[in-house]
Amino acid sequence: MKTSWRSASLVASAAAVLALTTACGQDSPPAASQNVGATAAPGDYGSIGSGTAGAAGDAAAGQPAAPSASSPSNPAGKLSVSTAEKVGKVVTDSLGLTLYRFDQDTEQPPKSNCDGDCAKTWPPVPADDAEAGEGIDKALLGSVARADGTKQLTVGGWPAYRYAKDVNAGDVKGQGVGGKWYALAPDGKKAQGGVAGGAQGTEALPGLSTRKDPELGEIVIDKNGMTVYRFMKDSQWPMKTACTGDCLEKWPVIAPVDEKDTKGIDLQGSTPNRGYVVFDRPDGIKQQTIDCIPIYTFAGDKKAGDTNGQGVGGTWFAIRPDGKPVGASEK
Repeated sequence: MKTSWRSASLVASAAAVLALTTACGQDSPPAASQNVGATAAPGDYGSIGSGTAGAAGDAAAGQPAAPSASSPSNPAGKLSVSTAEKVGKVVTDSLGLTLYRFDQDTEQPPKSNCDGDCAKTWPPVPADDAEAGEGIDKALLGSVARADGTKQLTVGGWPAYRYAKDVNAGDVKGQGVGGKWYALAPDGKKAQGGVAGGAQGTEALPGLSTRKDPELGEIVIDKNGMTVYRFMKDSQWPMKTACTGDCLEKWPVIAPVDEKDTKGIDLQGSTPNRGYVVFDRPDGIKQQTIDCIPIYTFAGDKKAGDTNGQGVGGTWFAIRPDGKPVGASEK
């Protein structure tokens, strides 16, 4: 009997669904559904409060960016190198303002993942008029096209930003914010002579690993030592997210991490990749999961070791190496 191309296609599709289903520990394929659950209400994702920041900086705290010399309309001009106290050598623009890089961007190829409110707090540095001054290697300067069509300066491949709270030449208030923002060193790497409010000495950490918290026990952390969380309104299978829009400013997603770049993650089984899959969110963002649970960091955690997100709204909890929430029961 001959099999039509349509039948073959359906068989292949069913096999693909079954494979993912098995990876997520299910015995039968799910009914067709969207990957967005009920949108989280503001009370579900909490208030960070004054003086805290995260992946979107103070924009994550719901506070407007203060007017400053770091306006996105300001040209970069001639770049130079300055020495900041406790931070070391950093790249500055023609006004002496510190330039920063974002851990959730990529270097190869260069790509910015800071838009919307994030870009208000961390204005992208225009590339058009930037030039290398003393101490800057011209070969390390480049540009990347942003989603709005503008060109953003890159240093060593990393998109460059200013910080809205840096109002005076020499300010480095953005250093270490959320464990994801760092001043740019002249070679494009993170300036880590001393991290104010950030994660210091965490360069050698895997993409995901674990640490022993004195109160919470063994919990998962990201490459910057920041605590990893899960949202109890998300669903495991079919994978759905209830954290969208403003919620993501307070709870940035964990970008995909190669399973080889992990340590201590326990997926409760001998099947390779069981439950360790990438979630294609409806907003186009790719998010790492553990045991098919989407994972996040918290913008209110200012430095490595903070667990300020634990229990927020009664729906956010640190995650154990097996994907289980700490201090909450799964329904």
